[in-house]
Amino acid sequence: MRLASAQGRWLLAAMILGSGMAFLDGSIVSLALPAMDRDLDAGLTGLQWTVNAYTLTLAALILVGGSLGDRLGRRKVYVLGISGFAVASVLCAVAPTIEVLVAARGLQGIGAALLTPGSLAIISASFVPEDRGAAIGTWSGLAGVTTAIGPLLGGWMVDAIGWRSIFWLNVPLAALVIWLSIKHVPETTGEQDPIDFVGAGLTAAGLAFLTYGLVDKSWVWASVGIVLMIVFVIHQKFTPNALVPLSLFADRVFTAANICTFAIYGALAASGFLLVLQLQYVADYSPLESGLATIPMTLIMLLFSSQAGALGARIGPRWPMTLGPLVGAAGLLLWLRIDESTNFWTDVLPGAIFFGIGITILVAPLTTAVLAAAPDSQTGIASGINNAVARTASLLVVAAIPPIAGIAGKDFADPQVFGPGFRTGTLICAGMLVVAGACAAALIHGRKVSPSLLQAED
Repeated sequence: MRLASAQGRWLLAAMILGSGMAFLDGSIVSLALPAMDRDLDAGLTGLQWTVNAYTLTLAALILVGGSLGDRLGRRKVYVLGISGFAVASVLCAVAPTIEVLVAARGLQGIGAALLTPGSLAIISASFVPEDRGAAIGTWSGLAGVTTAIGPLLGGWMVDAIGWRSIFWLNVPLAALVIWLSIKHVPETTGEQDPIDFVGAGLTAAGLAFLTYGLVDKSWVWASVGIVLMIVFVIHQKFTPNALVPLSLFADRVFTAANICTFAIYGALAASGFLLVLQLQYVADYSPLESGLATIPMTLIMLLFSSQAGALGARIGPRWPMTLGPLVGAAGLLLWLRIDESTNFWTDVLPGAIFFGIGITILVAPLTTAVLAAAPDSQTGIASGINNAVARTASLLVVAAIPPIAGIAGKDFADPQVFGPGFRTGTLICAGMLVVAGACAAALIHGRKVSPSLLQAED
C-alpha cells in the first residue's frame, strides 16, 4: 500500500500506538521508581529488577516473537502481544508486594516480545518500497515521541493519582490498538521454518543468570550466564532451524549496526535510569518536574524524526550513525552539572537539547539499515535480532552500572551516595555513545540503505 492512502495511515497509526505503548510504559516506570520504593519498600535491588524483569523476558523472547510472526501471521501475533501486555499491566497495577510487581513486569515483557518486532515487520511488508523509508522514519520518530512523553505524562499521574495508575493507562490504549489492527492491518507472513525453542530457553537462562550475577555482584552466576550464552551461539551454528540465522551477520552493515545498537541502547537505558533518579533524589524534583525536564527532547524528536529518516535513506546510514551518538554523548556530559543546586535553564535544558538532537539523527537510519541488510522474507527475524540486541544491552547495562558506579546499600538514595554514582555512570554512558559513533564511522562505509528505498527519486 501507499503511505498516503487512508489504509496506510491507519496501519501506521496502529503500529505507532502499539509499539509506543510498550516504549511509553518503560519510560513511565523509570520515573515512578522512587514512589514504588516508598510504597513497597523495594530497595535498589527491587528497583533494578522492576526494570530488568521486563527487559529480561523481552530480550530473551523477542526473537521468538519475530519468528512466530513470520510463521503464524504478523498481525495475529501483534494483536496477541498487545492483549497479553494489557493483562500483565492489570497485574502490575494491583501488585501488593515488590515480588509480585517484578513477576508481573516479566509477564509484560512477554507481551512486548510478541508485539515489538511485529510492528516494524508489518510496516516493511505492507508498504511499497519507495514509501518504506518514510514510513519507518515516521514510526521511529512518533514511537520515540511516546517514549519521551512518558516522563511528562507519568510524572503527572504519579503525583496526582499514584504509581499504579500508569499501568491502568495501558488498558484503553490496548483496546484501541486491537480494534485498529483488526480493521486496517492486512495479514502477512514470512518463512515457515520450525521455531527454535531450545535456543530461546538457552537465551532466557543465560540472560537471567548473567543479570542476576551483575545485580548481585556474583561472578559465579555471571559466569554461568556467559557459558550458557556461548552454548546458545554454538547451538545456533549447528541447528537446522536457528533462532538467530548467523548468515545474517555475514553482511557487514548488519553486524556493525547491531554492534552500534548494543552501545547506543545500553547507554540510553542506563542514562535514563540514572537521570530520573538523580533529578528526584539529588535535585529534589517531583515526578512531574522530572517529566517536564525532558520536554525539549520530545519536541525535537516530534519535529525532525521524519526528516532524519528521509535523509538517512538518501545518503546512507554512516554519517547519521556517526554524528548522532557523538551529539548525544555531548548532551550526557552537559548533564554532569545536575546536583543539589540545579538550575533547569543552565544545567538540564542544554543537555536535553543535545541529547534529543543526537537521538533524532541516529534512530531512523539505524533501524532502516538493519532491515535493509536482510532479505525481505527475514525482516521479522532481523527486526527481532536488532530489538533483542537493544533490549539485552538495556538489561545488562542497567544491571551493571549502579554497582560499578558505587550506587549500593540501604542509603543508595542519599544525595551524597547517589550524586557521585550518577556522575560516574553518566560518564560510562557517554563513552559508550562515543564507541558507537566510532564503530559506525569505521565499519559502515557510506553504503546506501537500499536501492529500492531510493527508487522513486532515482
